[in-house]
Parts: sequence; structure tokens; C-alpha cells
Amino acid sequence: MSEEENKPKRTVRMTLDRKFGVSEAPERRPRRNDDDRGSFGDKPFGRGDRGDRRFDRDRGDRRFDRGERRFDRDDNREDRPFNREERRGGRFDRDRRPRRFGDKPFNRGPRRDGAVNAPVYRQRPEQKEAVDENLDEAALEARAAQIEAVEDAGSTPPWFKRLIACTTEKGREREGKFLGEGVHVVEELVKHHRELVISVYVVEGFENEELIEAINDAEITLHTLTEEQMKRLSSTMTTQGIIAYCNIASKKPVYETSRSVLTLVDAVQDPGNLGTLFRTSLGFNSSGMILGRGTVSPFNPKVVRGSSGTFLRVPFEFDVDLVDQINFLRSKGYTIIATDLHAKQSLRQIPQHKLRKMAFLVGNEGAGTNPYFIELADETVKIPMSSELESLNVAVAHGILSYEAAQIQEELK
Repeated sequence: MSEEENKPKRTVRMTLDRKFGVSEAPERRPRRNDDDRGSFGDKPFGRGDRGDRRFDRDRGDRRFDRGERRFDRDDNREDRPFNREERRGGRFDRDRRPRRFGDKPFNRGPRRDGAVNAPVYRQRPEQKEAVDENLDEAALEARAAQIEAVEDAGSTPPWFKRLIACTTEKGREREGKFLGEGVHVVEELVKHHRELVISVYVVEGFENEELIEAINDAEITLHTLTEEQMKRLSSTMTTQGIIAYCNIASKKPVYETSRSVLTLVDAVQDPGNLGTLFRTSLGFNSSGMILGRGTVSPFNPKVVRGSSGTFLRVPFEFDVDLVDQINFLRSKGYTIIATDLHAKQSLRQIPQHKLRKMAFLVGNEGAGTNPYFIELADETVKIPMSSELESLNVAVAHGILSYEAAQIQEELK
């Protein structure tokens, strides 16, 4: 074998900064030890001289004079030569790789400018508060009334502002007044609740002479409004031209009687349905109604109109905790009867001694009666009907039960 073949093969490499270096062939290159670290061409992983000599300790690079000294043995740190044994799974251990110039570890002391090299956290962008655009009817009415009050502050008389306030729930609570709209409603209020009516307002040219005479006979003050003012007070598209301004009041049911039929109302929200419940209760001689929390106000203009003004002739309490009320009625000898689609009996199948004092529990139009209240009930009943129909409107179901209860009360005499 010739001398040239015995000589180790060398390769010439060009680095990214276009400088040349000579290194041993990979298969014959001896393993580098700690003493060879600074030799020419023996850079980590064959990267060559990158120009900044970041690993050349002979230069005394300022990087190792700022308190870091990662590779200085004098700082009693574990020496970690960057050779092939340090690789894990083909990749270099991230915790041990050299950092770029100026890439100090977090919290390793002050920088040159005196600032602490602490981690910078990205701030979460400010979240704007969500606006609920699906406002309920009462909120929309209150907003409209507020806007009108601001816009017309200089031109609207105080007495008309008080009337406007009664078109909203908050305004009725604040003023303690409500409006009864329509010919039949005003007739009912003037005839049966004269003490609650403060005044009556009609449009110019109102022609119901009989009602005008009844109002005058009851010595109720009568005022005239323009068509535009009446529209602003009305809750209907077409007004009947007359509105009564009344005090809020109600009679409480009498619970100590020996015979009684009551209705517990759980979160009925449709004003028309609640108005019908009042009319049905009056028609079948009910002893009263208890309106649980979540039920529409009985002084809502649509409830007043739906009951034709008769709601004040039915004793009632409103905004009541039904759990407490159920326990109270049971202590007074009432049988709590809930309507349930899964019930096994009708009202007639309940023993008659339990029906002398009964309280029906009717529920919300969509969700039905709260299951918790059904569990509290003494009896559950169903209305026999065709299997093709799942349920009835709450006002219709209440009418059927009220009719049956009235018949049972007659039989018990």
C-alpha cells in the first residue's frame, strides 16, 4: 500500500459565510475530547466557523463575561460538551443547546441596560362585555318610555308622564297605578271597583253616551285626550278611545273556609292565558288564585284586557313562593292537585273527602309545571282525552278542571 493511501482523507467544506476549512473524513475522524474544543475546524456538528466564533473561548467573548459563564468550569457547573453523546432521539437536548447572542435565560440577573431579564407574558385582548340584544318586552317598553320622557321633557305635562309610566312594569310598581283599556274593561271597573278608579280618559268625539253617563254618575273625573296621546297609552294597534287610570289593589283569598277551590299558577307568562285563568276562576266560583314567581303581572294591560277587567273580582296574591304556599295550604287542610301527563287517575277518581278543599297546580305554557312542585303535590291527575293529542293549552285545561271541581263541590253539599 502506498503512502498516499495511508494518509487520512481530508475534505474541504464551505460554510454559509463562504469560508473554507479542512476536516477529517467522518468515518475516520477521531473522537473529539474536551482539550480539542478550540481547534480550527472542530466546531459542533461540523458547522464550521460562522464568523462570530460564538464558541471560541480564546477570544474571551464578552458573552461569557456578563455573569452567565455557561461553559466555564470555574463556576462549578457540570461540564456538558456538545458532542454526539448529547443527542437524544436524533435531536439535541433543548435544555442544553447553546443560546444565541443576547438570549439570556429568564431571571439570570440584570441586562446591560439595567433591566431585569424577566419573561414577558402576552396579554389577553380585552373582551368587550356581551350585549344581550334579545331584550324582553318589558325592557323594550321601559326603554321606549324613557326615551320619550327625555325627548318630550319640555313639552309633556307631568300628568301625562304619569300615565306613560303605567305602560311599563317598573312604572306601575313605582306609581302604584295601572291602566284599564277598552269599553268593557272600563265598564267593569266603574261598576264593581269604583273606589280604585282615579280618572277616565277618552278621545275627542267618544260616542258611548251610556258609559259616559255611568262615569259621571260615579263622580269620576273625565278628561279628553288627542288621538296621538291615546295611541301612546294604548297597548293595541287600534284603540277603543277610552282608558281608566286606577290604583293597584287586590283581595287576598280566604283560606279558613270549609269548602274551597284555589288555583296555583306556576310561571304562566302569556298575558292572554293569565287573563283567561281569571275569567274561568270567576265563572266557576273559584275561591282565589295564587300567582307564583315568574308569572306575568296581573296588572299588565293585556291581562286586564284579557280578563275584561274581571280579574279584580277574583281574590289573588302575586309574586308568591309556591313552595312555602304549598306547605301553608296543606297545613290549612287543602289537597294539592297537580296536572301531569303521566298521571293514572282523573279528578273524579280521587276520594271525595280530599276534594272539599283543593288547590290546582297549573304550569308554564311551554315547560309545563315544575317537576319539583309536582313531587310536592298530594295527587296528580290527567284529563281523559284522545291519545292522538298530547296536551291542552293551560287555560283550556284549567277551564275543564274548574268545571269538574264546581260539579264535585255541588255534589258534596
